Amino acid sequence: MARDRVLYDGHAVAAVAAIDKASAKQALKLIKVTYEKLPHVTDVDEALLADAPIVQPRHSKDDQPANQTARMEMGHGDVDEGLKEADIVVEKSFKTGQTHQGYIEPHACVANIDETGKGTVWCCTQGHFEFRTTVAGLLKKNVSDITFVASEIGGGFGGKLIAYLEPLAVVLSENAGRPVKMAMSREDVFRATGPTSGTVIRIKLGMKNDGTIVAAHSWMAYEAGAFAGGQAYAPGAMSIFAPYDIDNFLVESYDVLVNKPKVAAYRAPGAPQSMHAFESAIDEAAIKLDMDPLDLRLKNAADEGTQAPYGPKFPAIGMKACIEAAKNHPNYKAPVPEGAARGVSAGFWFNIGMQSAAEININEDGSVMVVEGSPDIGGSRASMSLMAAETLGVDYSNVSTRIADTESTGFCNSTAGSRTTFATGMAVVQACEDVIAECKKRAAMTWGVDEDQVEWKDGHVEPGPGVNADVTPLSLAELAGSAGRTGGPIQGRASVNAQGAGATFSINFCDVRVDKETGKVDVLGYTAIQDAGKAIHPSYVEGQMQGGAAQGIGWALNEEFIYNDEGVLENPGFLDYRVPVASDLPMIDTEIVEVPNPSHPYGVRGVGETPITAPLATVANAVSRSVGVRIGELPLSPPNILAALED
Repeated sequence: MARDRVLYDGHAVAAVAAIDKASAKQALKLIKVTYEKLPHVTDVDEALLADAPIVQPRHSKDDQPANQTARMEMGHGDVDEGLKEADIVVEKSFKTGQTHQGYIEPHACVANIDETGKGTVWCCTQGHFEFRTTVAGLLKKNVSDITFVASEIGGGFGGKLIAYLEPLAVVLSENAGRPVKMAMSREDVFRATGPTSGTVIRIKLGMKNDGTIVAAHSWMAYEAGAFAGGQAYAPGAMSIFAPYDIDNFLVESYDVLVNKPKVAAYRAPGAPQSMHAFESAIDEAAIKLDMDPLDLRLKNAADEGTQAPYGPKFPAIGMKACIEAAKNHPNYKAPVPEGAARGVSAGFWFNIGMQSAAEININEDGSVMVVEGSPDIGGSRASMSLMAAETLGVDYSNVSTRIADTESTGFCNSTAGSRTTFATGMAVVQACEDVIAECKKRAAMTWGVDEDQVEWKDGHVEPGPGVNADVTPLSLAELAGSAGRTGGPIQGRASVNAQGAGATFSINFCDVRVDKETGKVDVLGYTAIQDAGKAIHPSYVEGQMQGGAAQGIGWALNEEFIYNDEGVLENPGFLDYRVPVASDLPMIDTEIVEVPNPSHPYGVRGVGETPITAPLATVANAVSRSVGVRIGELPLSPPNILAALED
């Protein structure tokens, strides 16, 4: 909340709890605030100028622009020497506006705190454990004082990783002695919560005539909002060159303050913007060289053993497999529709692991309950149940998965970074293995043999080969039914700090037709191809790919926050901030490539974020080819396209 200064349109200054909305509004009218108008800056380029208004004086340093709060640099080789070997050089600037995640459900919570300062919070969140940590830290409480319950979520995409309302609801409830409910309006969501970063990115790319990349340099400035610690500038730097094996490169990425809400994650934060810039430059080079854009990417593609720009060498990865799948896809082999053009882009996300815990409870009838703490925002409960069923050798219909509150299961980091099926799934598999070990132990005790003489097969314990024992294999249900006589309920537990999250690559291509009289863009067809490692639930993976493509198409063509000269957001709602609807989109075809991740028992790679990293460039490349002009600024709305054609 604002202290001595309001830093952006929508910055909260007070909170009121009342018995109804009318009373709350009446109380708000009694609060008098005196404002002094201050200079402001809402454009990232302008924020870096020497005479720009200073957003947060405490961040200002003498040796850097006043609004620059952080810088990341990564490099290898010598870019200048590499450029000397280039036959062609592409040098372009690109700009993206600030966009919102577009979740349908607004932020909301209920807090019920008793006279001892302890209680429960029900909230819409991607990570109730981390919300608990945040709220307890802000209010100087023990984390054990408050139980957080994650409600069913109506969309998040990274936007529900920040506790906006919950600390206020706890304080208000504690003071009122009553439960307090808080819910944002749609306008509140747009004005007061974190969108993704607007960016300015400058690319210099050198290539030989055969398509070999000899050098690449990127300079990137990401909006942080009004507070330091933006979500996007570092991941954007990690991602921009990752699909390619480049000997000479340099990435410079900056976090820059502007008078807007602090940015939040949006599905692969930072990567869609950086991939848009570099993949557009790649496409420009392909045009200059008269080379198929897939062939050019295949020539430079990262592979097993390639050193990632951010440090480690890649194990088995699917970049080349995705390109080959695209080349062989019937949609790519089909001719481009008359009057249309085709755009191609690669996508990438590195994925993360982090901490997860899981428990497996075997009920007395042999049915299985998986208990874990990762809110389900993309079908993860089905994936947990599938992995548990596969590991235990039981039917999927006998397995249920429950997302527990913070008192009822071990700590789990937030559902973010495409980590859940990988990391929490790893914990579930290990907890199932714990159950199997316990079942073998009990069977050995029952049969009077050693534990290493018992095997687990297809949901049963049975004697190992050569074991001289006249016994009948026991099913999980039979073991559970006799658990009271063999040691009590059968349970398994595991907690992990998961390592080895496998990087994920994609190739997208689409056909568009542009009306040069009106600037309207029609997306005629769209194909997304992605390496999932192992698709635990293929339908959900396909849904992730289609959803990311839909969001990326909207970002490319229409979506942006529009601030006026007074720094006021002019389109805080879905009427004027236009997300794509069904009639705007073609059927999005998908193909899942499976190059198993060697660090996961089932080969899983995260799939939730990579789908949004390629569509911006895919659409931009198609539009630029269609109109014959490289348009570097998004969105490619009709006014922007017409302006580019006039220039």
